[in-house]
Amino acid sequence: MMKGYVQIALRTFWKHKTFSVINIAGLGIGLAACLLILQYVCFELNYDQFNKNISDIYRVYNDRYQNGKLVQHGTITYSAVGPAMKSDFPEVVDNCRVEPWGGILIAGEKKLGNENMLAVDNSFLRMFTVPLLAGDADNALVNPRQAVVSERLARKLFDYSGSDFRSLIGRTFVLSRDSLPYQVTAICRNLPENTHLPYDLLLSYSTLASGGYKESTYDFTDSDFWHYIQLRHGTDYRKLETKLAAFSQRHFQGSKVSGSDEKFYLQPLSRAHLFSDFEYEIGKTGSSTAVWGLSAIAIFIILIAWVNYINLTTARSIDRAKEVGIRKVVGAERSQLVRQFLVESLLINAMALVVALVLVLVARPLFGTLLGHPLSFGDLFHHGLLGYSVPIGLSLLLISGILLSGTYPALVLSSFRPILALKGKFSRSRKGAALRQVLVVGQFAITIALIIGSAVVYRQLGYMNKQQLGFNLDQILMVTPPTLTAWDSGFFQRQISFKDEIKNLPAVLGVCTTDRSLGVDMARAFNAYRFGGNPTAHFTVRNFGVSREFIDVYGIQLIAGRNLQPTDYNYQWNSLHSLLVNQLAVREFGFANAQDALGKKLMIFGRAWDIVGVVADFHQKSLHFPIEPMVLLPTLGTGDPISIKVNPKNISATIASIRTTYNKYFPGNLFDFNFLDDNFRHLYDNDQLFGKLFALFAGLAILIACLGLLGLSLFATAQRTKEIGVRKVLGASVSHIVILLSRDFMRLVLMANLIAFPVAWWVMNQWLQNFAYKISLRWWLFGMAGLIAVVIAQATISLQALRAASAKPAESLRTE
Repeated sequence: MMKGYVQIALRTFWKHKTFSVINIAGLGIGLAACLLILQYVCFELNYDQFNKNISDIYRVYNDRYQNGKLVQHGTITYSAVGPAMKSDFPEVVDNCRVEPWGGILIAGEKKLGNENMLAVDNSFLRMFTVPLLAGDADNALVNPRQAVVSERLARKLFDYSGSDFRSLIGRTFVLSRDSLPYQVTAICRNLPENTHLPYDLLLSYSTLASGGYKESTYDFTDSDFWHYIQLRHGTDYRKLETKLAAFSQRHFQGSKVSGSDEKFYLQPLSRAHLFSDFEYEIGKTGSSTAVWGLSAIAIFIILIAWVNYINLTTARSIDRAKEVGIRKVVGAERSQLVRQFLVESLLINAMALVVALVLVLVARPLFGTLLGHPLSFGDLFHHGLLGYSVPIGLSLLLISGILLSGTYPALVLSSFRPILALKGKFSRSRKGAALRQVLVVGQFAITIALIIGSAVVYRQLGYMNKQQLGFNLDQILMVTPPTLTAWDSGFFQRQISFKDEIKNLPAVLGVCTTDRSLGVDMARAFNAYRFGGNPTAHFTVRNFGVSREFIDVYGIQLIAGRNLQPTDYNYQWNSLHSLLVNQLAVREFGFANAQDALGKKLMIFGRAWDIVGVVADFHQKSLHFPIEPMVLLPTLGTGDPISIKVNPKNISATIASIRTTYNKYFPGNLFDFNFLDDNFRHLYDNDQLFGKLFALFAGLAILIACLGLLGLSLFATAQRTKEIGVRKVLGASVSHIVILLSRDFMRLVLMANLIAFPVAWWVMNQWLQNFAYKISLRWWLFGMAGLIAVVIAQATISLQALRAASAKPAESLRTE
């Protein structure tokens, strides 16, 4: 029986080749797009899922409020928080402190920089899944100057190519200017790429205290540490959060420590990557908006493809009616007919799946390049999606397609009454036509909404790229700081001499140093207030250490007063007293204007500072965040990145000259560089990726919808062949017939606009709330999207309408 069903289905496909190709192509493209999106979505959802205790691990974060306003929403807090929580709450079974570390690794003649390093408690090896290739997890990070090294870094640092990593236990290396070496106590497997805590080197946390960092032990004043706690399995972390206000008051009062009210919260480890709007993140974060938005697009695309199948199959019910009538007359039962049509649906979906897999294999390398990491079918239906394997997942997808797209047409086609079917009287029913119209409207409503979304994302990204940041980042070369050079009083003169020589290079337009690169989170000074003012009015400011050339190199406008001078700098921190403020700080501290602020004093870091100048506001981070009050301090250090403004002509020769001069003044240091504009572009990586993927898959959705519309127009034209011939005989023009054939479809597309506009407005307005600086949703964006949909639909329909209208009347009449 099944063999007969298959044979009938194949004959039907061959007889109606055009409709079969449209169905298979539409479903194939839809499934391919869905599979590609799901690979990306699964990769993102599986961040940190390799950790066996992920359901019980939480990270501590805190919010700080001053004068009723949120001034910090960050992941860093005090070193004592984790241990105190473990001591106070029986629900907390373990805790771990994490401190990102940096420096140059030196092993013999080998020097490595820019490696991911974390200083962690030994409990890190218990809480997180760290598979060791050699060493003992119980004591690998207990004592100072112990280290766990990843397989990748171990091979690179020690030039090791063997497989017995036990031979590396006991090897040593030096970190930057440390006088004492670190000892390798364990080698771990390389981390999966999708982790929010990337590392290749784990250093024992106790090293911090042994090196003089007393606040790292148990302190409630210096907030520079990340905390993770493990709760007893089954604990409701929200109930524990309700106890944290009393915990804060019991151990310390934030208003006394930082001049702000502090509140602690817990975030599940599983949400750390996709649901982060925090400052001071350790690793790369993702976007839940992008993941769920693309998931919705995947669902929409496959629904559009299945709707096409339903529409085309039911639209062709007239052609299949006599077949159904005859088969019923000769004794076929309805269940047999349902099985027949479900077999057809099975074959169409199976062929489409094969096409989809081929398309995915072809497109996956390009798609992986777009994402920045390779994709694999292994990412599909992994632990984050109910644990399904790829074969089971693909089978479920195929079965869903058969049921969703095959059941309704099968029930419709099998329900025809034999006598009416043979007489053709069923064709007068409008129920099927009404359903098809509803489905077409739904298809194009989704398509129009996707066009609007693509336009909004594109304009927002363009707005951010063109927005004036308040400084000039073009052709700024960022050179790594000379961290191996000793910090002493002679460093000042050496750095000045280096800058003077660099400035004499023909292609160098300016050089300065800063304590951090623009684009990253700068340090904050809490408990700041105006000297002589209200001592209870406390404020928070960003503090940024700069050399005196900073505002000239970056083109920052000096509003009032003077720039920092050589006499403002001093080797001794306590001797510094001059600073610059931005315009927002002038307003925040209550000065009448920039001139009024000059000569006044601010209390910051517990002592008085003189305001010698006011600079214009500038963005030190992405446009996701607003500008904040800021002070520029006259500080220099061996860890300060070097900013060099260069002429873009013959850039390779210029970099070579800079490298030579750098090695002359800072011998032994690693020279590395990048461009600041590239750094700033990376701030929008998630947004750029979302925009590209949104546009790509919105285009595929439009293509699939148009394939369905083409199929329906083919069928509608075929059903009106005789009418077209009669009209042409009576004198109807080609344009009149084209309008006649496309009018009903255009009405449906216009109705889809009315549905899509309010939905798209709400969704995109919610997305724009992620940006402190954003575009307005203009009416013409919606009008343009609607017009594009109308034009595309009209062009699709007109292809077949023109062909039918141009046919000879005699041939049209002969069809009957």
